[in-house]
Amino acid sequence: MTKHKHKDHHSHNHAAGAGKKALLISFIFITVFMFVEFIGGLMSGSLALMSDAGHMLSDAFALGLSLSAVVAGARNANKRKTYGYKRFEVLAAFFNAITIFLIAIFILKEAVFRMQNPAPILSGPMFIIAVIGLSVNIAVLFILRGGGHKENINVKSALLHVLGDMLGSVGVIIAAGFIYFFGWNIADPIISVAVAFLILYSAWKIFSESVNILLEGTPAHIDIDDLKAEIKGSEGVKDVYDIHVWSISSSFLLLTAHIEVNENVDRDALLEKLEKLIFDSAGISHVTIQMSARHGKDFSRSCYQKP
Repeated sequence: MTKHKHKDHHSHNHAAGAGKKALLISFIFITVFMFVEFIGGLMSGSLALMSDAGHMLSDAFALGLSLSAVVAGARNANKRKTYGYKRFEVLAAFFNAITIFLIAIFILKEAVFRMQNPAPILSGPMFIIAVIGLSVNIAVLFILRGGGHKENINVKSALLHVLGDMLGSVGVIIAAGFIYFFGWNIADPIISVAVAFLILYSAWKIFSESVNILLEGTPAHIDIDDLKAEIKGSEGVKDVYDIHVWSISSSFLLLTAHIEVNENVDRDALLEKLEKLIFDSAGISHVTIQMSARHGKDFSRSCYQKP
């Protein structure tokens, strides 16, 4: 007996629409100020400012991909792609993480060069632009957090980037202070290194999560042994076999399982009960359950036995 169930479709679409609007507004904000910060970095000679602009470039790239993923993910499924284009968001996050790794390596290389070859820096413009950058990041953070759909891997990616940018902007402000009051120009490449490691950290989080989804691994927040025990503990269930949990995208989880049940059990009622249990326990709304009154391994063998 097999059954699929989808819940909260309307609310999901509403959240997706809100997320799309938040991503678009954030993309415009970040992209415009990225150019401002990069030009300011060139004019002031601040590598830390240009590094922060590099982080903003990764943000703009992430937001652009996220926006594309939301649009592509909304496309209907078809005969060739029965789950639609929902996994596009994971591919976007994966390639975004790789790009951020490359940017961080470039920043680290430039920082080492600057430590060996200090350059004069205009701390005044550096400070002013960093303060404006911090204000922009705070505004974008509130836009993304209020836009819904925060469980989406790309929105989470964007939030992580913006948080990293905020810390980077604070670091640039501190570096500008050291340069202005003490003449410590080396503070600029040191802060650049700190920003680079912030970028690497955020990239690794998104990279590892997207790889896990692409490999169809069990989502990190789900303990499959506990879930199996909960199912097995339901009245009418004798045993659970071949349980698999994976995800098509960060917000679209699936479960399949073979369950051995008592012969006289009401299977329709039990199936509905198990679907509710699985959704309440793990948030999985797309469930496929095969029931039989025979031992799972014996049943599977008999199904594929040649006549």
